[in-house]
Amino acid sequence: MENKILGLHHITAIAGDAKRNFNFYSNILGLRFIKKTVNFDDPGTYHFYFGDEVGSAGTILTFFPWGEGIQQGRKGSGMATEIGYSVPKGSLDFWQKRFEQYNVIYNKPSEKFGEKYLTFLDPDGLKLELIESKTDDNRKPWETAEVKADVATRGFHNITLTLNSIKATAAILTEFFGYKLIEQDVNRYRYATDAVENAAIVDLVELPEEKRGLGANGTVHHVAFRVQNDEILMHFREKIEEYGLSITPQIDRNYFHSLYFREPGGVLFEIATENPGFTVDEPLEELGQNLKLPAQYESDRAAIEAHLVKIN
Repeated sequence: MENKILGLHHITAIAGDAKRNFNFYSNILGLRFIKKTVNFDDPGTYHFYFGDEVGSAGTILTFFPWGEGIQQGRKGSGMATEIGYSVPKGSLDFWQKRFEQYNVIYNKPSEKFGEKYLTFLDPDGLKLELIESKTDDNRKPWETAEVKADVATRGFHNITLTLNSIKATAAILTEFFGYKLIEQDVNRYRYATDAVENAAIVDLVELPEEKRGLGANGTVHHVAFRVQNDEILMHFREKIEEYGLSITPQIDRNYFHSLYFREPGGVLFEIATENPGFTVDEPLEELGQNLKLPAQYESDRAAIEAHLVKIN
């Protein structure tokens, strides 16, 4: 078995109001709500997971909704600044009309690297893009009553990192993660892995004078890359540690096993396993319907449920 990074696993961001976040991503964007749990380090806060039907790696967007009144974040260097979703060719007109209907802030479609895309903001100011990929994306989408398969998101297309200098970050991607520079447009450098067909792209934007970003409401908390199993996970831990970067021990997140390290440009990276998956504690048809707690908090369930706002 090869020790490979298999593209993106998930992306985690910070939100304000939990109900507003849930409604936007499950209803307006049409993602499946696959897990309702809590922040393992702060059980008074939800941790939401959205994805495709089963929560496939490369489709999973997660949020810490910290509640109304939290500090607004600021996009800047040392952070992930744009989340790109793959959508079918010809679907951007549908999405523009939908964003008009629901008063979503968006820009008119544009193009980069030969791909049409539509930029929009979620209710907390998080920047996302819907991208008509120039390569086929045959992932099975989650459908809702209003967002059908012919327009629905397929999962991630790319993630964009903004950096004062791309050199050290690019070295992590190329020397350790198996990515290659495939395209460049002015100060945007596109790296991709051929280990997977989708969720395979990382864009690095170099802005030498850009101020450091502020991680708070409406910003990305971390970017997680996918590996097949624990053995490969620990292979990468050894490699990153040998390189001289500080990396956590393996952490059990119930649905995957993780390592965290801050890459030299300042972005928090995670490496996460495919195993054991989101059906480990509830059946496929019930994903997202029940509050699932890690074992250490189960004895406090009544108090935690009383504290958390009801969302569905």
